[in-house]
This record gives sequence, C-alpha cells and structure tokens, in this order.
Amino acid sequence: MTAEQSTVASMDKIAPIRVLVTGANGQLGRELMLRSDPAYELFGFGRDELDIADLAQCRAAVEQVRPHAVIHCAAYTAVDRAEADADNAYQVNAAGSRNIAIAAREAGAKLAYVSTDYVFDGRSTTPYNEYDETNPLTVYGKSKLAGEQLVQSLHDRYFIVRTAWVYGAHGANFVRTMLRLGEAGGTVKVVSDQFGSPTYTADLAQMLLSLIATEAYGIYHATNSGSCSWYEFAAAIFEEGGLPAKVEPCTTAEFPRPAPRPAYSVLDHSAIRANGLPPMRHWREALRDFMHQLRTPKG
Repeated sequence: MTAEQSTVASMDKIAPIRVLVTGANGQLGRELMLRSDPAYELFGFGRDELDIADLAQCRAAVEQVRPHAVIHCAAYTAVDRAEADADNAYQVNAAGSRNIAIAAREAGAKLAYVSTDYVFDGRSTTPYNEYDETNPLTVYGKSKLAGEQLVQSLHDRYFIVRTAWVYGAHGANFVRTMLRLGEAGGTVKVVSDQFGSPTYTADLAQMLLSLIATEAYGIYHATNSGSCSWYEFAAAIFEEGGLPAKVEPCTTAEFPRPAPRPAYSVLDHSAIRANGLPPMRHWREALRDFMHQLRTPKG
C-alpha cells in the first residue's frame, strides 16, 4: 500500500460525529433526523422519549448515546400561550436547557442550543448583532434568554444559535398556513409592519451540523439572508405557489395578540462571517427551493 492509499484508507475509517438531537419530532428536529450525511450519526429523542425537565432522564439519554455533540431543539414555542403559562415555559426553556447543558458537559459533548430573535425587543432599525443588548418583551423570549444564560454558565463548549421565522416541511408554520389559505382563494390580510428574515429548516439544520464540526464556540445568528415583512413574505409564497388568493397589508394593531411581536428582528450574521462559515442563502431562493420540494412527488 502506498502512502497515498494509506491516507485514503485512514480517511475512510474516520468515525462519524455522534449527535444527540432533542425535540426530534419538531419541525427542526425532524429536518435534522431526515438528513443523510455520512459524517454525522444522529440519535433523536422526542418529547415522549425524553422529558428534558428531568435531569436524570437527560443524563440517561446522553449516557445511552455517548454523543460528541448535542443539538438542543426541544423548546416551549407557544408564544401566546406562554403569557399565561409562564411556569411551564420556564420549566422547558430554562430548566430543561439547564439539564441538557449539565448532561452534555458531564459527557464531554459540545452543545448547540437553538434560541430565538424574541430575546430582542424589536425596537432597532438595523440588524441585531450577536452581542447587542437583549431585552425580551414576552415570557417566551425571557424564558429562551434564561436558557441561553444557563447554557453559558454551565457549559464551556457551546453554540447559542438564534434564529427566526422558521418554516419547513414538518409541523405548523407560516408558509404552510399561507399555502392553505392561498389555495382557498379570496383575500388574506397579513401584517406589513413587522420585519425579519424567513428561515428554511433545511438550511438551518445544515448550519447547525456545520457548527458542531468546529470549535468556533459562541453566539450565532442564523437565518436565511435578506429581510422582508410578513406581508412581503406572504406575497412571495402566493407568487411562488401560483395561488389564486390575494394578500393585503394590515397593521399589527389590527391583529392584537397576547404576546407582542418584535417589530424589527432582522439578525446580522457577523459571527458566521467572522468564523469563515458559508453564509446562508437568500430567503427568496430558500423559499423557492422549499416550494419545489413540496411539488416534487415522493417516489
């Protein structure tokens, strides 16, 4: 065997990165579990298999998998319900994240914690940097920020990944709702005074996997590039889908919700740029790809 053949043979024997995924039945968790990349071996735990509010269960799951990294997708995400259900929101988003951080640290595993744009108050007029001051206005945002703080204090090899406006093939999300409404025809009113960056789960999943393969620990903002209003996003969905419905702009005040939404939560990707990671593609390109995937028959 030549030296070159020996090198190739040794590369073929490199073991995949073992990854434990919490929230494996959610829209992001399912996206991760369906990815086929020989560089990663994924082990998913849904809510029925792992109660993250139970430290003993977290330790047992990590002991079972012995992962190199944990991607923590499990979360309490019912933004409006959280306003009247704060204890449960904190139990999952804060205490649950604390438990995952402890179990991952004890096992020597890296930890990627998926956070949210709701840690900001939305009063900015320029994209939020990873180190801008947080100021959540909702129970959901406050509980997710508490999770960030616990991860930072209890683990030393973490990636805190804030994202926003997430959609994909699995679970309920804005795109799927608009597609359902758009197919019915008529007129749909959508708020035009809230701005952010739509994020396709396929792109976010790839970013998370790319991150855990590095040692570039820290806080990251990970959304598809570019920004729009919800109204502009809905119009793009109808256009890409060739749907008969019309979309009309309205104000946030016309549709009051229990939990206030950030008026502006566009996230700047400075950490991605600083660490030489590939940028996430423009949201419109990602949406077009998602719509194509929906139309492609599964064979």
